[in-house]
Amino acid sequence: MSLRGSHLERILGKVEDLDSLNLSILIQRLARERQLLETVFNIIQEGILVVNCNGLIEYANSAAHRLLGIAEDNVGNVEIWKFIPDLARWLNFPKQGGQVKPAVVSREVEITYPEHRHLRLYSVPIESPEDASLEDCFALILSDTTEDRLSTEERIESERFSSIFMLAAGVAHEIGNPLNSMNINLQLMARELKKLEPSSAVKNLMDSVDVCSSEIQRLDGIISHFLEALRPRPPDFTDVQLISILEDVLTFHDQELKNLGIQVDVELKEVLPVILADYNQIKEVFFNVLKNSMEAMDQGGRIKISAYCDDAYIYIQMADTGVGIEQDELSKIFQPFYTTKKEGHGLGMLLVQRILREHGGQMGIDSQPGMGTVVTLQFPQKHRRVRMLEDRSQPLE
Repeated sequence: MSLRGSHLERILGKVEDLDSLNLSILIQRLARERQLLETVFNIIQEGILVVNCNGLIEYANSAAHRLLGIAEDNVGNVEIWKFIPDLARWLNFPKQGGQVKPAVVSREVEITYPEHRHLRLYSVPIESPEDASLEDCFALILSDTTEDRLSTEERIESERFSSIFMLAAGVAHEIGNPLNSMNINLQLMARELKKLEPSSAVKNLMDSVDVCSSEIQRLDGIISHFLEALRPRPPDFTDVQLISILEDVLTFHDQELKNLGIQVDVELKEVLPVILADYNQIKEVFFNVLKNSMEAMDQGGRIKISAYCDDAYIYIQMADTGVGIEQDELSKIFQPFYTTKKEGHGLGMLLVQRILREHGGQMGIDSQPGMGTVVTLQFPQKHRRVRMLEDRSQPLE
């Protein structure tokens, strides 16, 4: 205990002997110290709570209110179990009520209210002096690890994507060499066949050679496109209008949409601002999402595209009336090479996720089997993107 604290304790021990003036000075001093402590606790980024042995929240700083969504009138009236239900089990809290013996607990916690967050929780007992009338309680310290966790997941995802690209590049190289050899030999065969006397047999052979050459060129094109889609390429940021890119993609698919009997409705409640983005990469994002919706509605249906924005982000939402996605499949949708389609390669959504992350955006998917799927694409507004780029360019000191 500090000397100042000891001095204060001596004064408090003689409080009955103080006159009104000194008592007033003491009260003012205590009020100032309380205000100072309150200010210090409220500027701390970690959430700090004091909870009694019955689970009742006795104190919560500003960060705790924000992280757990605690209302002002909850303090002193609501138990902590309402916000972190598993804490009762971790502390061996009696199921039939009663006091819990404070214990040291360290856990990783995932919450969904008021926002989806990952928290590191640390509980430590606060034992009152034997001669005090206060009951034992415990302090909870909450650290928001959401950003750290996302950064770690993104790094792992990036490393996995790089590994996939290296593997795919190696496979493509091994396939490409035999294809080139086959193509050269087919050209030689065609040249020799042209030297022969015309006949139905020669014509049939030439037709077969042409078919083989065409298929080899098609396969070579698929491999080239596959590698181009996988190859990590930094975005070329320019001013773009998302709706213009979306219109280009819809125009490209117009005839196919009509053939499938799919109606597309575009709903814009406001003019969307220009953003900083790579035109071709965002076009690839819209292409993949729209293609997935089309493939989910082989018997016709409807795609509703809406857009809106707030102070920080622009949101493009695509909702289809397709077959929907099972929950167990939804959790695997960003895994490399995972696909439920007969001709799918399982890289489209992984590519979309990577592009959005490089643009500072995110992707959300909500789907119900038999009801359809809603995909929400989030893009940072231009002023936010500029700040993000400036932050990254700050030199290290």
